[in-house]
Amino acid sequence: MSKPEAEDSKLTGQVAIVTGGGRGIGRVIAQTLSRAGAKLAVTARSRDQLDETVHLIQQQGGQAISFALDVTDQLAVEQMVSETARQLGPVDLLVNNAGIAGEEGPVWEVTAADWWQVLEVNLRGPFLCARAVLPGMVARQRGRIINIASNAGIRPSAGYSGYSVSKAALLRLTDCLAEMTMTHGISVFAISPGLVRTAMTQDMPAWKDVPDSDWVPVERASELCMFLATGKADRLSGRYLHVLDDITELVQRADEILANDLYALRLRK
Repeated sequence: MSKPEAEDSKLTGQVAIVTGGGRGIGRVIAQTLSRAGAKLAVTARSRDQLDETVHLIQQQGGQAISFALDVTDQLAVEQMVSETARQLGPVDLLVNNAGIAGEEGPVWEVTAADWWQVLEVNLRGPFLCARAVLPGMVARQRGRIINIASNAGIRPSAGYSGYSVSKAALLRLTDCLAEMTMTHGISVFAISPGLVRTAMTQDMPAWKDVPDSDWVPVERASELCMFLATGKADRLSGRYLHVLDDITELVQRADEILANDLYALRLRK
């Protein structure tokens, strides 16, 4: 991916929410957006992890607040968005990063409640967060939403079917949101961060023998989020983008991508 020039990466005055911002990909995305001038609200379930993220952002001269919450809790999400607007200002950017993988195994062996919880966190969570920020974005006729998806959503998984199903649904939610907000100045994207070495992926047996060369640096996801936050890729709203794509080249191909309905979850016959 081509990294945007520094002068194009300034987000001064913008307010961003990053879910799952207590560690890993979410923390790095939050730090990157903060360095570009955005004011951050970060959410996670762990207060200790959130405190560390906020401390790191403040150390680099940024402004951040945090909310310990479960993204599947509608009231908590709505209160978080309202409080973010009160303390920092109207929300310009939402990064739906919070997610879980669930148990590994075929559906007849995994716990039914665990399988469904993956759908709750990975799909209901982004839905609730988007639902909470969109009225304000629609009223102001501007805003961006970035959903952290996965290549698991475009191919079947025998071991992590709940995760695969949830990410496929997230791709469809992304283009549905893009379709309904296209006349309101709002852009919505799904991105894949690639195979990043995080606490979640390191605990998944499926990745235990992956060579170091196959892991993707976490900074690639933050760079892509940064590029999308600048608005330079707004014509690609609704599309699914991978961190290993050349985003500058994709923007240049926007007419072709839209005309042929590329980079989206579709049936080809």
